[in-house]
Amino acid sequence: MSHFEPNEYIRYDLLEKNINIVRKRLNRPLTLSEKIVYGHLDDPANQEIERGKTYLRLRPDRVAMQDATAQMAMLQFISSGLPRVAVPSTIHCDHLIEAQLGGEKDLRRAKDINQEVYNFLATAGAKYGVGFWRPGSGIIHQIILENYAYPGVLLIGTDSHTPNGGGLGGICIGVGGADAVDVMAGIPWELKCPKVIGVKLTGSLSGWTSPKDVILKVAGILTVKGGTGAIVEYHGPGVDSISCTGMATICNMGAEIGATTSVFPYNHRMKKYLSKTGRADIANLADEFKDHLVPDSGCHYDQLIEINLSELKPHINGPFTPDLAHPVAEVGSVAEKEGWPLDIRVGLIGSCTNSSYEDMGRSAAVAKQALAHGLQCKSQFTITPGSEQIRATIERDGYAQILRDVGGVVLANACGPCIGQWDRKDIKKGEKNTIVTSYNRNFTGRNDANPETHAFVTSPEIVTALAIAGTLKFNPETDFLTGKDGKKFKLEAPDADELPRAEFDPGQDTYQHPPKDSSGQQVDVSPTSQRLQLLEPFDKWDGRDLEDLQILIKVKGKCTTDHISAAGPWLKFRGHLDNISNNLLIGAINVENGKANSVRNAITQEFGPVPDTARYYKKHGIRWVVIGDENYGEGSSREHAALEPRHLGGRAIITKSFARIHETNLKKQGLLPLTFADPADYNKIHPVDKLTIKGLKDFAPGKPLTCIIKHPNGTQETILLNHTFNETQIEWFRAGSALNRMKELQK
Repeated sequence: MSHFEPNEYIRYDLLEKNINIVRKRLNRPLTLSEKIVYGHLDDPANQEIERGKTYLRLRPDRVAMQDATAQMAMLQFISSGLPRVAVPSTIHCDHLIEAQLGGEKDLRRAKDINQEVYNFLATAGAKYGVGFWRPGSGIIHQIILENYAYPGVLLIGTDSHTPNGGGLGGICIGVGGADAVDVMAGIPWELKCPKVIGVKLTGSLSGWTSPKDVILKVAGILTVKGGTGAIVEYHGPGVDSISCTGMATICNMGAEIGATTSVFPYNHRMKKYLSKTGRADIANLADEFKDHLVPDSGCHYDQLIEINLSELKPHINGPFTPDLAHPVAEVGSVAEKEGWPLDIRVGLIGSCTNSSYEDMGRSAAVAKQALAHGLQCKSQFTITPGSEQIRATIERDGYAQILRDVGGVVLANACGPCIGQWDRKDIKKGEKNTIVTSYNRNFTGRNDANPETHAFVTSPEIVTALAIAGTLKFNPETDFLTGKDGKKFKLEAPDADELPRAEFDPGQDTYQHPPKDSSGQQVDVSPTSQRLQLLEPFDKWDGRDLEDLQILIKVKGKCTTDHISAAGPWLKFRGHLDNISNNLLIGAINVENGKANSVRNAITQEFGPVPDTARYYKKHGIRWVVIGDENYGEGSSREHAALEPRHLGGRAIITKSFARIHETNLKKQGLLPLTFADPADYNKIHPVDKLTIKGLKDFAPGKPLTCIIKHPNGTQETILLNHTFNETQIEWFRAGSALNRMKELQK
């Protein structure tokens, strides 16, 4: 399965056996997504299978966790009482390194500041059989692509951009930590049977158009919730014009359309990448089983999109949402019309989405042309290598120096500014400005905590060109720059090798193997720690309906997991539930006053911060509910956005619709994620009302619950609330959480 796990093997034989069982039952051609997902069924002979309706019980091959989410996942695993993980699992230290001065200095500072957390993760990994990638090793998704992903794998990861592994033909799905605990405990993992959206690619990529433009275009078509409940499956003759790492870019950003995951069929580009990363044996085995790693001819897609790559133009999406798509040629005029700042303050390349050798090479090709004419970047410019292997290789091959020469600062091999780990100094909070990035997400305040930063996402080569020009009004396909000698010149479309001609330079060894015998290994969590806190079980359901719930906040508009549980400086508390709960919903806009982090306390009638109000209610035994809008909880997989409301006394979240991962996370923690049977009923509820949720004694799959809205004037209204709970998930609710239920079953 990998060089790091010599006793774990790829089971294509079992995949083939399960696919054949399901094919015989369904008697129809299968999509690639179906082959891999159904090929991992716990009981393929008897599992009920209906896209978009039934829940599948699956056996994933492996688990991956990044350090910010691994803390809570490992704390939950410790709480389970199990001695060792049941499937190959890894922890990756990438989220806690703040971009400040540059790679080496920032890494040293992070190791010092986060020593307690890194020690916990390293010792917990050693104790429970989990591989540990030390800080500086790189971003989780790049490490997975280089070492663990392979065609046909079913991998779950505690990060929403886990689908990156679809670039190597795997089904890689982002989940919350409680889901990871289930799989590490050897329990079948439940997933609603996904629909399949087909994206047929024709033509071929060329010129300034890159793989990133495919997903930017798809995001513009499907929007941030158009992929919810579905796997996006790319196919068609255009696939072969995309590199393996380019396919990974496309799958990675599929998280921004709400997709369960995205995947490409196995081809020669993947074989080439596997061979270059020391896994030719896996490529040879995949060749033998190739029929199971591509879709069947004549298979059916629930929705089909066609994109001609030969006609696709470079795109740039934003600001404030990743589905606001513009051709690069038009964004300048749109920005002028909308009043967005044209001057680009910072260009940032890298991140888990675009930090491959090819990405860095194409950016360096643009930078080299500018340097030849005596130019450097007009904007500030940063570079984030995706892994230690990428960093070492681009240093050896000269790309890093070219990017420095044009004005860039090479940051640590980590997430950095992409997730808000950026000590930005060039602006003040509240100052209106524009940045362009090759990242995946651009929600309000995400990168630098400034709500007035207009962030746009595009390809690394377009970021580089725009940083050189310094303005959104520059189109590298048609516009000219003026060299140091006063002569005008036009940038040529970049060309670069998709893989290094020599072997990759692995750089420093940053992996810690778990010992064979971990019986003497200690895992310490200090009771006075401000960073780590052992978990206490949540209370069980008391068997009664939820009466007179107070409304903590009625949210207006977009409410991502960044709004519910902010990242950035709060990342340091990801292992301490009580401390991180002080950021609960501080970014959400209150419909009552149009402000963030300002809600009315129903008892005192005073307005105050959301977490303080929630704590007041909890202290006084007042249970509460949140009212949300569309696609509530989109974005990151962070389960803290579910743990925090549960910890502070929340009982239900009622919305027009949910993002997939967040809805599951809420169920796992014993909360009720409910949706209005009639979305217009959102307007019937006011922040001063009280709600009673009835029907819980007869709680059953597919059976709506009743909600009584009690207005302050004494009048009442009754509405229906839908849910997606199955029998297993109802048991989670009754037990108080999925973890509580696991312990009941163990007893």
